[in-house]
Parts: sequence; C-alpha cells; structure tokens
Amino acid sequence: MKNVLVLSTGGTIVSEPETGGLAPQADSAELFRALEPLSNRFSITHRQILNLDSSNIQPEEWILIAKEIERALPNYDGIVVTHGTDTMAYTSAAVTFMLRNLHKSVVFTGSQIPLASPLSDGRTNLATAFAAVEAGIPGVNLAFHYKLISGCRAVKVRSMGLDAFASVNYPYRGRIYADGVAIEDFAQKDRHPDAKTTLEAALCSAVFLLKLFPGTDPRILDLLPKLHCRGLVLETFGAGGLHIARRDLVEGIQALVERGVAVVVCSQCLYDWSDISIYRVGKALADAGVIEGRDMTTEAAVTKLMWALGKTTDIAEVRKIFATDYAGEITL
Repeated sequence: MKNVLVLSTGGTIVSEPETGGLAPQADSAELFRALEPLSNRFSITHRQILNLDSSNIQPEEWILIAKEIERALPNYDGIVVTHGTDTMAYTSAAVTFMLRNLHKSVVFTGSQIPLASPLSDGRTNLATAFAAVEAGIPGVNLAFHYKLISGCRAVKVRSMGLDAFASVNYPYRGRIYADGVAIEDFAQKDRHPDAKTTLEAALCSAVFLLKLFPGTDPRILDLLPKLHCRGLVLETFGAGGLHIARRDLVEGIQALVERGVAVVVCSQCLYDWSDISIYRVGKALADAGVIEGRDMTTEAAVTKLMWALGKTTDIAEVRKIFATDYAGEITL
C-alpha cells in the first residue's frame, strides 16, 4: 500500500455556490468523501496549504507549493496536488522546473465540475492521479480525463468540456484503460535516476507575455523597461513572423535585448514549432538577438523564463538554459 500525500490548494474541485458565484471551500468535506474509496488501496494523508481560485495562484504560490512538495518527498511514495484548472498548467510547469531530478510521482489534478455535484469529474480525475502514483511514473504530471500529461507540456484547451487538457507537441505520458494504466512515454521514465532531487525555487516574476496581432503598436515595447521588465515571451505569427512594414516591431525588440531584456519567441500556433530561420521577417528577429522557444507551450516558456531569470541576469546564460531540455519541455 503506497503512502500518498494530498495537498489541496482550492479550485473548482472543492468549490460550492456562494452569493457571488462558485468559491473554494476550506477543508472540503466533499474532498474527504471523494478520497475515502481510494483509502482501500492507499494510505492517504491530506494537507490544505491554500484555498484559492486558481486565477489567484501566482509565482509566490508556485514557490510555496514546490517547497511543500520538496519537504514532504522523503516521507511519501507520491504526492497529489488538487488545483483549479484555469492556471494549473502554469503551476505544473513551474514546479517541474523548480524540482530538479524528481524521481517520485507528483501529480496535479482538479475538475471542471465541483465534487459537490453528482456529475463531477473530480472523482475520476483523483483516481487517475492516484493511478499515476501507483504506477510509479516519476516527475511532475497532470492527470485529467483518464490521461496523464507531462507537467511542462499540458495546456488547458477547453473552458467547459471535461476533456479540458491536451499534451501539446509531446506524447501523453499515460492513459487509463479498462485494464489499468498504459504508460506511453517511456523516454521520460526517469531521466536522471542517480541524481539527487533538489529544489531550485528562485523565480523572477518580472516577465511579460505579448501576443501579437496585425497592427500591434510597437510603442507597447517601450513601456516594458519602465515596468522593470527583465523578460518577454513573444507569441509571434506562424513559425515566427511579425510585421516590419509601417509598424516595425523588430527595432523595439532589438532595443529591449540591448537593454538586457531576455526575449523568447514562441508561435501562436498551439501545435508544431517556431523557426525564425525560414522567413525574412523571422530572420530579422534572429539578428535582433532573441531566444527561440521552439515547440514549448506558452505556459512552459513563461515559467522557464521566470526560473531562468531567477538564476541569472546574463542573457547568454538564459540562452543556454533555453537550449537545454530539463524535463521534456522542448525538442532540440
């Protein structure tokens, strides 16, 4: 019988209707009831560390969650974190980078419908998370709708549908079938089996995300240094395009790089990758000194940039960090 710690942070899974709408409930009786059937197969300890709608979970909470996990790891076979769905992909990606060489299962899960509803998907999602622990799948994963997703490849793709998360540009780590867990991602089984698990929790939240649209005003880039911004994730068109006619964005981006701002370029497209070497407009970005995000999700790019800038102020070092695959977050 495996020893599992459940860390609850709030979210829809423990929410109930209030005057202003759904809100998470502290020490939810529904969560305890949902865990009871699992206690026949697992020794379960529950600890509430936050009680927030996930829209209010930010870098400070990511650090708190990572520290709680790191503190508990020696005493448990696996850890399940219940979390609101709206920002769970950001949290799981951030924790992936902060917990280096993780050999045990840390699984994030939640629900689209509160446990208080008879239609809730929370019970099956919890069961999926516990199945990942039982199967011994190491690292940070996200369990949802009978699927297991690498924590740094998950994206919420539906606001209402129960199949809310997808694994983007990466295979699912596993799926639940009638006969059990089928592990599909063998490459990530345990990348560094002999390395010690460490916590690298320093983050720099002075990062901005900008999604381009036709006609984006370049003057928006002039504001970032005034906000003491140290990093920018730029969601460009297609493989890495942006406009240089009439409203030239490249000049402002180059000025940011020269001022020591790390600029990471990703694609607005959910699938495939950016490649700024293909088109002339992309090559202008390369000349400006940007860092390629390749096939990273936006969630992974933002959190990895915060993590990188928490380690160094040197753009050359940030570039090396983005040229390193730590947990399957990027295809090199």
